[in-house]
Amino acid sequence: MVSAADPGETRTSVWLAARPAAPARRRSEAPSGLDRDRITAATVRLLDADGLARFSMRRLAAGLGVTAMSLYWYVDTKQDLLELALDRALGELRLPTAVAEGAAEGGGAGWPGRLQTLARSYRRVLADHPWVAPLTAAYPNIGPHARAFDAALQRLLDATGLVGAARTGAHLAVSQFLHGCGGTVRRAPEGDFCLALDVLIAGIEAKAPAGQAPARHAPTAQAPAAQAPARQAPARP
Repeated sequence: MVSAADPGETRTSVWLAARPAAPARRRSEAPSGLDRDRITAATVRLLDADGLARFSMRRLAAGLGVTAMSLYWYVDTKQDLLELALDRALGELRLPTAVAEGAAEGGGAGWPGRLQTLARSYRRVLADHPWVAPLTAAYPNIGPHARAFDAALQRLLDATGLVGAARTGAHLAVSQFLHGCGGTVRRAPEGDFCLALDVLIAGIEAKAPAGQAPARHAPTAQAPAAQAPARQAPARP
């Protein structure tokens, strides 16, 4: 699989590229205290602080206290590092566990509640890391956390009972809704997002086979706002 690196160029995803091991002598020359995981974590922090447009290997290296060339012991290109950072951010998604899914199907919120959880978690990741949305469009989402997210979504769609074209349409609608949040997450009020999510769920419920749609789901609740401490009434003299 290839993805866009720069206009007119293609590259193989870091998750598919076979990176040969460095000879023992060269490994001994690598900077001490560095590894791919530490470099990826620093990349996420730098992207959060400075944004995607200002990101560079030189700025990353300066923050780590090493030379830019030192980073290439662990990644081949800047694009590889951005892919690693993207999947690390997706690891913050709150995914329903198999146990929770089974309990929900046994009489809890069912798939609508799980979709609400998944969508709100995705929106939170986009809000916390604004650079995730453009990278999601630029690179293939095939890292371990991206695959875990897709597997959770597939299980959710299984629970709807939709098959064939209806299931394909539901998958497309959910995917476009979630990825579309990237362009509006900083501007659209929480209430508008919740309303749009409820409309999406209602549309899937309308297409679900008889007996598969759960009882009407509760509207998506807005995130609770911080409350000011209650003021005590003054004591009577």
